Amino acid sequence: MARSLEELASPFLKGLIPYTPGKPVEEVERELGITGAIKLASNENPLGPSPLALRALREALPESHRYPDGGGYYLKRGLADRLGVTPEHLILGNGCNEVMDLMARCFLLPGDEVVIADPAFVIYGMLAHVQGCNKVLVPLKGWTHDLEAMAKAVTPKTKMIFVGNPNNPTGTAVMPAEIATFMNAIPEEVIVVIDEAYIEYVPPELVPDSLSYIRQGRWVIVLRTFSKIYGLAGLRIGYGIASPSMVELLNRVRAPFNVNALAQRAALAALDDQHHVASSRKINELGKGYLFAELDRLGLHSPPSAANFLLVDLKRDGQAVAEALLRMGVIVRPLGGPYLTTHIRVSIGTPPENERFIEALKTVLQS
Repeated sequence: MARSLEELASPFLKGLIPYTPGKPVEEVERELGITGAIKLASNENPLGPSPLALRALREALPESHRYPDGGGYYLKRGLADRLGVTPEHLILGNGCNEVMDLMARCFLLPGDEVVIADPAFVIYGMLAHVQGCNKVLVPLKGWTHDLEAMAKAVTPKTKMIFVGNPNNPTGTAVMPAEIATFMNAIPEEVIVVIDEAYIEYVPPELVPDSLSYIRQGRWVIVLRTFSKIYGLAGLRIGYGIASPSMVELLNRVRAPFNVNALAQRAALAALDDQHHVASSRKINELGKGYLFAELDRLGLHSPPSAANFLLVDLKRDGQAVAEALLRMGVIVRPLGGPYLTTHIRVSIGTPPENERFIEALKTVLQS
């Protein structure tokens, strides 16, 4: 008898649970018979894209029949000037997820150990799993990466370490001095992936000089994105900063034309719109302060967030609360696993969205 499709697939797919995306807002409204739903589940910028990015998109549309610049010439140079590196230090991706996928495909082999905080961004563990690696999960300490414990978890089999800073789903960031101590403790042959998707939201005193390790020649890649504060999540564009030798290896497995032309043009324009970045940061800080205060009045705990979302402990089934909020047109992210069954993650929205979330939450908790 012929083997089944499951038997023909990679054995490392066994036990791997697909990432579950949320439904489109329009479909949620249709299914529940509601209108005016608000989405606070995906950590998107509530102000939307930069006006400069929107103008660049309109100007680029007539050239949509052309393939994109496969090397990202102009965007890489814009980023290089901003970051103080060379274009050869940069790799563009269809979101940071693709750059992480390239890292896994390039460097991870069956039997390698990958050190990951727990809980952290689910994709880290998925990439290690599908490559046949052993995941070494290190519990958070005070809802923050326990970098000392992660360093101690390194063995001769350790190939890669993922550090989300700020961490998703907790929003917490580590002190720059802790990063420095951690890097001093890590063997030079271990690859460190520092995911800074939310770094533009982080207060200045918490921003580490992660690029200094790349300039020192360490095997580090720093990941950043245009999906968060720049408001271009729908265009899927992120990038990695690493040594030219690492970038050259990643380019060997990168698909041609992996970042579309519209995304490149919009990202380059958004990079120059510092007014939009400042406005986005300001509304995020105001919203964060409001939500912390209101949640505190409700007796609910949330770790100190350096990002654009909060992890909220509801002290009851988080999935049930999220479903009740959904029926009221407020979309948040329910979590789970061994630590987060009573938690939801909520993105910081506009003032009216934040107020609506709190009022809906009050109603659900009272009922």
